[in-house]
Amino acid sequence: MSERRELYRSPTGDCWFLGREPTSGAAFVIHQPNGPGGGQLSHIELGAFLVSGKSDRPEQQALLRLIGTLVDVPPYANRA
Repeated sequence: MSERRELYRSPTGDCWFLGREPTSGAAFVIHQPNGPGGGQLSHIELGAFLVSGKSDRPEQQALLRLIGTLVDVPPYANRA
């Protein structure tokens, strides 16, 4: 069983989650298609998720924003 945090929910009902396997600590993206779409739940390695398709997809931007919250000071901020 994995732990997960919702990243993005599309207007059509598809959901993307950041998941983590508790035993190994491995992180991945989970895509849960909307019910009417009939698709299967999928696990996507983080690197593959970020390089797949266009980089302006809202679910990719949501993951990048979440990653950005892990640092306190922006890299080019005035540190004086």
